[in-house]
Formats: sequence, C-alpha cells, structure tokens
Amino acid sequence: MKDPVETRTMTGAEAIVATLEALGVTEVFGMPGGAILPVYDPLMHSTVRHILVRHEQGAGHAAEGYALATGKVGCAIVTSGPAATNVMTALADANVDSVPIVVISGQVGASLIGTDAFQEADIVGASVPVTKHSFLVTEAADIPARIAEAFHLAATGRPGPVLVDITKSAQNAHLDFIWPPVLDLPGYKPACKPSMKQVRAAAREIISAQAPVLYVGGGAVRSGAYEQLRQLVEITDAAVVTTLPARGVFPDSDPHNLGMPGMHGTVAAVGALQRADLIVALGVRFDDRVTGNLDSFAPRARVVHVDIDAAEISKNREADVPIVADLKPALDALNEEILHAQKEEGQPDLSGWWRYLNRLRARYPMGWAEPTDGMMAPQEVLQKLSRIAGPDSIYVTGVGQHQMWAAQFIEYEKPRHFLSSSGLGTMGYCIPAAMGAKVGCPDTTVWAIDGDGSFQMTNQELATCTVNNIPIKVCLINNSVLGMVRQWQSLFYGKRYSNTTLNPVEGDQIPNFEMLAKAYGMEARTIRSIDEVDEAIEWAMSINDRPVLLDFRVSKDAMVWPMVAAGVSNDEIRYAQGMAPDWEVED
Repeated sequence: MKDPVETRTMTGAEAIVATLEALGVTEVFGMPGGAILPVYDPLMHSTVRHILVRHEQGAGHAAEGYALATGKVGCAIVTSGPAATNVMTALADANVDSVPIVVISGQVGASLIGTDAFQEADIVGASVPVTKHSFLVTEAADIPARIAEAFHLAATGRPGPVLVDITKSAQNAHLDFIWPPVLDLPGYKPACKPSMKQVRAAAREIISAQAPVLYVGGGAVRSGAYEQLRQLVEITDAAVVTTLPARGVFPDSDPHNLGMPGMHGTVAAVGALQRADLIVALGVRFDDRVTGNLDSFAPRARVVHVDIDAAEISKNREADVPIVADLKPALDALNEEILHAQKEEGQPDLSGWWRYLNRLRARYPMGWAEPTDGMMAPQEVLQKLSRIAGPDSIYVTGVGQHQMWAAQFIEYEKPRHFLSSSGLGTMGYCIPAAMGAKVGCPDTTVWAIDGDGSFQMTNQELATCTVNNIPIKVCLINNSVLGMVRQWQSLFYGKRYSNTTLNPVEGDQIPNFEMLAKAYGMEARTIRSIDEVDEAIEWAMSINDRPVLLDFRVSKDAMVWPMVAAGVSNDEIRYAQGMAPDWEVED
C-alpha cells in the first residue's frame, strides 16, 4: 500500500477508483452497466487502465491470465445480475486453481435488495462456494477497507478469488476517504513458517529414501519457490514430476524432470510415483487426475506433504509427515536440514533408482502415431511451435486434447509461462486469459493454443485484443470435433459419436476461422500441410502490431496418449492404444 494521503470527501464510486489507485492497480478488465455505472465516471480519468471486454466471463478469465503471468492480483469490474452471474465461471475457475483475482460487482440499491429488482441477483450468496471470500458493501464508508481486504485475502495464504459486491446506493453516497484503511479480518492468519520439528522429520525421510520423487504442484508457482526447488533437487538427486499447473516451475531440460504425472502423463512420471518409497508432495492436492484410483496410488510410498492450506493435508492421501506452511520458507528450512543430516549420515545411493527411471524414459518417450486420413498430426504442429517460439514465450491453452498436447509437446523452462484451466477445466478460458497475460507482460510473446470447440466459446474477446492493441498469437488446433469427448467415445462408447462433430456437413467449415479472424481486424492463415507449418509460425512471430491467428487443420482421429482411464489404477496406463508398458523393463 502507498503512504497515507489527506482525508478527502468523495462519493463511494470515486472511493472505489481511489482505492484501486492506492493499491497500485494499473489495469482492470470490465464492462459497465446500470448498477456499476457510477464507478465508470471517475474511472474515465483514472490512472487505472480499463479494458472493455465483450463478455463478463472474459473479464474474469483475463484477470486470471494477468494474475498467473505476473504474480499480481488480477481485477475485473462488472455490473449486477446477469453480468455478475456471467463472471461466476471465472471465479470458480480461479478458486480451484488458487488464482488471486478480485471481482468488483455492482448491486442494486440497498433498499431494493430482496425485492427482485431489475438485474438483482444474490451474487454473494451464489459465489460463496466458489470464492475464497465474498463481501456485500452497503455503506460508502466501508468501501476502501473492504476492497483493500479483498486484495489482501486474494494474494495471501492460499491465493484465490474474492468478490466485492457494492450497492449502487453506496456508490452514490459520500464518505471521508482516508488511506490506508484499517483492515478487519479477525481469525485470518495464513500459515507461513513451518514447524521445525516436522521439517527435521521430513529431512530424515528424504535422506533415508531409496526411491524418492518430488511431486510438485501449482503451489510451487504461487509461492515463488523456484530457486528453493532447484536447490532441493540438487542436494537430494530426487526425481521430479510437475503437475499441469506446475509446468515450467522446474525446467524440462533438467534430466531430473520426468514430466507430467497422471491421466495423460509420461510413463516415467507415472511409474516413478507408483514405485516410489517416498513422495515429497509440494503444493499439490493429490487430484484424481494424478492419482487415478486412490486406493492403488503409490502403494509403498511414505508421504511428506507441504501445503499452505491445512485442509489439503491428508484430504485424499494420508501424510506421514504433514507440514502446513508457505512452500518457499518451508523449502529453505528443509534444504538446510537435509544438508545438515547428510553431513551426519551421508547421502543415499540412488543409482539403481535412476537406472530404472532412465530405462522407462528411454523405452517409453513421448510420441504419436501418424494420422491415416492425410491430415496433420497436432502433436507435430505443437512440437514445431515449441521449437520456433521457444521457452521465452508464454503459452495459454483452452481445455481439451490441445491442452494435453500443449503440456506434453511444448518444452517449458520457466515458471508462469504455461497457463491453463487445470482444475475446473473451463472451455473458453484460452483467449481472454491470453489477453490478460499479454496485458500483464506486454513485452513477452503470448501464444493462445486453443481447440476449435473451446475457441468458439469466447472468441469475441479477439475484438477486445484488436481494439486495445493486445497482439496475442492464436494457434488453433482445428479438428472439427470436440476432440477429448470424441476420444472417450472412441475408447469407451463403441465409436458412437453423439453430438461431438462440429461440422457434420461436408464442404467448407463453419465458421471459416480465417475469415472470422480477419473480420476482427487480425492477420490470419489456414494451414493444411505439415510442410507449411514452420513458415506460418515464423510469419506469425513477425507480426507484432495486431493479433494473428493460425488455423491448423489437423486429424480428428488423433488421440492423447499415454492415458489412464478414469477410476482405474495408474499401473493400468496405456502408452498407446492397446499398448501397456512393461514395468519390469530391463536394459
């Protein structure tokens, strides 16, 4: 917060804008409407840049993308009723993925609440299950403190979304604006420093393990524990697996990194967890997409679990050594204790463990089957994108097959360079989130990797990008179907493709995405041959004065492999269709 300023008399609407300025907010995403209109008058001359979106869901996802790319709190402003319900999807998405955003919504006047007034909705009541906290503000004098508390709550502890619903009567009333306000958050004491007793117990587990795995999740990104994680790997020589939201937190180029675990993870990563004698879980939830059938997950492993949220400890898998703390100071302490323990007891010999893991990695590398329909392999397209755009680019995905291929075939070397809707799986996330990431990181190339199904849910935000000079680059993996659902229909429903074909009529595709992009003021191309891919990507990389779209026509029959079917043991992973790995692999 900035230094205190003189007391000023102003309206509640002016106080909202003044509070955002005092908090150092530089960009917000939003759309005006009746119940929030008083705020938009002082916002017109504010230092805060307002980006007018085309749909309120887009405002919320843009705030998420901004937050994930920058590490700051993202902010969206919407009106009441349907606008507030439109942004609920983004609130739910941010809640599952622990993304710090604040949504300020307008509400009907205080005297009208409960009367079914025009555009009235109990958005606070509706948002309680999908936010970290929600405020209803009916008095102008409360506005500065509630917004400041919202930003504090969003950014501290386990990050998450906070809603501040402010009545129009409070916006129009006057108050004496005093900065900084007194925060009133009784009982809110987020964990920070770890218990040293537990840290020492964790260190003993690690130096005694013969087959350790560091299971690293999105909490490592949120805490900024990148260097501490690198040091932990260096001093322990442990294998590393990174979940979907943690891609890039530890470099893919490091040989300790076995890749992504879980339903569509690498055979080496899945096999390592299944055969580990110790799992050091760092900022993870033991999500079902990682564990598969929980009863058979990592059957012989003891568990050290470090998380800032006590509710996650032993929620799905019992922790032998629980540590409730911010991951960054926890790893600082753990690294120190491990070094001390190694001086006294030595370091375990992990050479046999690494021989086994390296054999798995060599025998079952990531790959794909060439399509038989003459169309491009989407995996190859993304591999080429990775090589040309490089690890300095930020990659944002939608949800579906393209999301998994982007996680598998693009190499990530840096944290906050892979953004995705990981927990909620929100189709339509990609374009607005990429827009937010580009606003937050204007000097970084941002690639939006989307599927044609996901893309059509929020592509209207391309107008926002063009009008506001937000030059994202769109890699459209276009297979004319709802690919992931169709893959399940192929594998589990006898290839009965019920309502997953987006273009059932032969001929021109509807819509023509190249023409649509050009209608939005973008540059665009359609690519149908793998021989055209490199030149098209290089062409897109050369355009930085407007958004650009590449429509890659890929095979609808391409599938995401490896795969663990839902609800079965990770031991039942399939490397490709009908192909199971040999867990007793030998040289």
